[in-house]
Amino acid sequence: MIRAHHDSVLSLEAHGHAGGDLHVSLRGRLGVNQLPEFQTAIARVLKELAPRSVLLDLSRLDYLDTSGAMAVKIWAAAPPQDLAVRLEAGQSRFRDMLALIDVDQVRKPAINPDKRDAGMLEGMGRSARRMGEQIGQLLAFVGQATKSVLMVVARPATLRMGDVLAYMQQVGVDGLPIVSLIGLLLGMIMAFMSSLQLKSFGADVYVATLVAVAMVRELGPIMTAILVAGRSGSSFAAEIGTMKVNEEVDALTVMGYDPVIFLALPKVIAAVLMVPLLTLFSIAAAIMGGLIVGVAGLDLTPYTYLNESISSFDAGDLMTSMFKAAVFGLLIAVIGCQKGFTVEGGAAGVGKATTSAVVAALFLIIVTDSVFAIIQYYFL
Repeated sequence: MIRAHHDSVLSLEAHGHAGGDLHVSLRGRLGVNQLPEFQTAIARVLKELAPRSVLLDLSRLDYLDTSGAMAVKIWAAAPPQDLAVRLEAGQSRFRDMLALIDVDQVRKPAINPDKRDAGMLEGMGRSARRMGEQIGQLLAFVGQATKSVLMVVARPATLRMGDVLAYMQQVGVDGLPIVSLIGLLLGMIMAFMSSLQLKSFGADVYVATLVAVAMVRELGPIMTAILVAGRSGSSFAAEIGTMKVNEEVDALTVMGYDPVIFLALPKVIAAVLMVPLLTLFSIAAAIMGGLIVGVAGLDLTPYTYLNESISSFDAGDLMTSMFKAAVFGLLIAVIGCQKGFTVEGGAAGVGKATTSAVVAALFLIIVTDSVFAIIQYYFL
């Protein structure tokens, strides 16, 4: 047994034999002022005994601050020798402090050129596994949400209509200015750029057709969905994620409320109803933007431009666009709520979930739009 005392503040007892397993017990105080003593004492013990594994026992410490806990965790994650190190806090009050400190990334293996391919394959495998886990979590949430919808159909009073109206205002009314502005500018840009080509053929009037068809069939729903995903999808994830971190979601469960019905369903209903309406305003704003360019730069009359725009699409095109927008709204709300419910940790977890919600929503919007395009081309 080796004992090391340093000013009667920190003491170290080591039990073991050379080349074997070593049990190191710390007593007294381990704070920022005792870190040099700890490092000196533990280095001397390792040099004398050269063990193959170390058990560092902190259960007998009288005091441990965050600096000491961080130093111990870093030393255990990256010991000076190639050792198997294990920390033991027992039932002491320091166990939770140690659990909060994550230093798994302290010891990173150097890149070996001979193992670069294996590392790349391993990274691809981990990414595929994470993607599979996320898809599984999303499907599980969809199943839970479907069950909640059926419960609301059976008992409509469980749905908080006040929350639905509030989120309809947040998604629709509050989002109308930016959606209309982007639609107006997009219509002006498309009209101006297309006029540069069509003007040389004397086909200025077809600028109205191009803007209307592009907005109704494709750009209107997808641009609106992208804006709503950035505004409301991220807001949904951050709101539920913050409640999850503050244990408010657990409190709702304890009180007998279904968190999906209470928190997620009003958001989903609001998004499904409001995104198609926002799409209509976006299409109208884009046509108005094209009208400004057509009247001011192409010498078209407002009647000619509007008549050409309206005749370029029919009710079927408009209904298809509204249906796509409703599906996009459903995707945005479901993904935002699901990411919020999976938040772990503190503020960093909320930020990560918010970013993930927006990225996942945009990805699925593009994929879904591609599926709609294929279905329209081959089957409609």
